[in-house]
Order: sequence, then C-alpha cells, then structure tokens
Amino acid sequence: MTEVLTPVDAAVRLRAEQVRLGYGDRVVVDGLDLDVVAGTVTAVIGPNGCGKSTLLRALGRLLRPDSGQVLLDGRRIDRMATREVATILGVLPQAPSAPEGLTVADLVARGRHPHQAWYRQWSSDDEDAVHQALEWTGILDLAERPVDELSGGQRQRAWISMALAQGTDLLLLDEPTTFLDLAHQVDVLELVRRLHSEAGRTVVMVLHDLNLAARYADRLVAMRDGRIVAAGPPHEVITEELLLEVFGLDARVIPDPVAGTPLVVPVGARPVG
Repeated sequence: MTEVLTPVDAAVRLRAEQVRLGYGDRVVVDGLDLDVVAGTVTAVIGPNGCGKSTLLRALGRLLRPDSGQVLLDGRRIDRMATREVATILGVLPQAPSAPEGLTVADLVARGRHPHQAWYRQWSSDDEDAVHQALEWTGILDLAERPVDELSGGQRQRAWISMALAQGTDLLLLDEPTTFLDLAHQVDVLELVRRLHSEAGRTVVMVLHDLNLAARYADRLVAMRDGRIVAAGPPHEVITEELLLEVFGLDARVIPDPVAGTPLVVPVGARPVG
C-alpha cells in the first residue's frame, strides 16, 4: 500500500527516527531524531567525535542503523533500490579521492552512472548534464585538466560538479571546506548558497567553522556525544550557553557586521562536563 504523506511530512525530505549508529561494538549515535526540511541549507556542528559524519553517512545510506530508520521522501531508504536513491540523493564524502590522471570531465561524468542502463547508454542528455554542472561550478575551462593537478578549491568544485551531474535535488556534503584556506572555504560555501537559492537544492553539510555555518546555513543542528543538543535557526542555536555546553568554549556572541548572523568571539576554553 502506498503511504500518503501529510502536508507537514511532505516538506520533510530526510527523516531519522530513533537511529542508533556505531561501528562494531562502539555506539556513536543512539536514539537520534532529525528532520531535513525541503528547500533549506542545514549545517551539522559539534566537537570532534560527536557523531556528525556518522549521522551524515546514515542519512546517505552509507551506514545502516543498528536500530531505528531513515526515511527518504517518506520511504525507508534501506528498502529503496540503490539506483533510485542515487537519482534523488547526492553524497559528497569527506576528502574524496579520484584515480590518478582522471580528468575533471571524466570525474563529473561519473555522476551520470545512476542514469545508465543496458538499454540506455551515454546520450546528449548526459552530455548536457555534465556541461551544465561544470558551468554551474565555474570550472568548464578546467574540463580537460587532471583532477590531481587542481588546487584544493578547484578540486572541491569538481566533486560538487559530479554530485550536480547526478541530477539530484538533495545534497549531503561531509566537511566540504576541510583542508581549504579561508578564501576557498568562502568560495565553496558561496557556491552552496547559490545551489540552494538559484537551483533549489536542499543541502545538509557538516561544518567545523561556527561562524561560516551561522552565515551560510538556514538551520543549525548542534551535536554532542551522539545526541542533538539544539536545532533551529542560527540565532537560536548559537548562544553563549550552548557554546559552553557543547564545545567547552567561553565565548561572546555578537552580530556579524557583514551578514548580521551570530558571530562567535572566543574568550577561552573550559572543560566540558
């Protein structure tokens, strides 16, 4: 029987219900609930080891929950065909790697694999999707360059291009600014905002920089010890009390003079207890 979604549920693209996640006997996340609402950019924040990337892997069906379930558009993601999931949901893992010598165009073309079948090989539609993805990320002129010759920021744009070429409207990005200098971090996050505002993508990303998360995300999810401590708009989540509770950070929160979003000014660290 086909499940009919209520109007409220219809806005939820991804839902984690009482998920328990871990590796072997080690439990990382236990009893967690989370809704990812359509048309938003959500940033998951928290200290190292709190379960951020583990949660993202479960949302992307890269890690199966020990208990609980993840729903994609109201359906259990573990019961959906892999190819179907890949046409709805794009995942960019942390620090991805490409085979040596692979060109940018060939990397991005791999995003079209979910659309291929024995009866449907490479077509002009696939060619157009790759071209548009490269245009969107501003690296069309790098199409014939090997990925391993690109700068960090260019390489990240190439991987995002591959995710775009999948044709999905839901993207999961695990620390997309890792190992980038500040200018390239801003560059990548500006691209994410454009993908949201101009292309209608729903995005979930794991970020470490609290000020960038507050500036570029509509919604923050703060985690500690495998649980969600707070979730909501940045001005509700980024408070001095939460920074102390979650990060053990004594800080002041003031308005960002450019964006008006919360700006964290550290004072010092205190033990989290």
